[in-house]
Amino acid sequence: LIGVYTNRHGERWELQLKGSGKTPYSRNGDGRAVLRSSVREFLCSEAMHHLGIPTTRAASLVVSDDDVWRDQFYNGNIKKERGAIVLRLAKSWFRIGSLEILAHSGELDLLRRLLDFIIQEHFPSIAMNNSNKYLEFFSTVMSETANLISLWMSVGFAHGVCNTDNFSLLSITIDYGPFGFMDSYDPDFVPNTSDDERRYKIGNQASVGLFNLSKLLQALKPLLDPRQNQLASQILEGYGEHYHSRFTELFKTKLGLLGENENDNYLIAFLLKVSFLC
Repeated sequence: LIGVYTNRHGERWELQLKGSGKTPYSRNGDGRAVLRSSVREFLCSEAMHHLGIPTTRAASLVVSDDDVWRDQFYNGNIKKERGAIVLRLAKSWFRIGSLEILAHSGELDLLRRLLDFIIQEHFPSIAMNNSNKYLEFFSTVMSETANLISLWMSVGFAHGVCNTDNFSLLSITIDYGPFGFMDSYDPDFVPNTSDDERRYKIGNQASVGLFNLSKLLQALKPLLDPRQNQLASQILEGYGEHYHSRFTELFKTKLGLLGENENDNYLIAFLLKVSFLC
């Protein structure tokens, strides 16, 4: 993260470099990115934006003279590739994992301070003096996450690595790694060649979203009283209904279906199955 930029419209964007090398916070990787994946992220993030799907944006792509060694297909065949750096933008880069790691390590004071900062900066509809602010925050993230995954499914987009570190608290598409679009409908479609167990296949994305939200709730629990914890669990139980409702709405729009009909869901499922069989 290199800074925050306010444009002429008064919008604040956090600027981040991908592929610029190691930082004090790097894990086991080299912090580099190859030109191949950088071009894919640039093109896809812009495509998603123009499809109306919440996403990070790409501002620039610079080719590096550094050689980067990568095992593209995870088959032991390491090759030298051209490096690149993407300057990407988002309203926030905080993820579910940003809160999860603090709760896991017992840093509850820092967890509360960070959560208050995120709410104050990015959730203006939630009053900071509201005793249920964390509950409202969780409810908002739940509904917007369900909406985001519904949008992914409506265009056949598979993220590829749907862990808590890749799920934004602002419910935008972040970290374009081994993503992919289905050429034809296949619930078992996996764009990640390293996902041998098909954990993140496209048909699992809604369920993985629920799993990640349950991890978010687990991180928030130390900050909630018993009544709020009970209400938060009830909010989480509504995820499936919210996702299904939004999914149905999007596909009815695609098909030009007006009003409500008890056979709508059957028709959507039937057409998807036909597409799969073809």
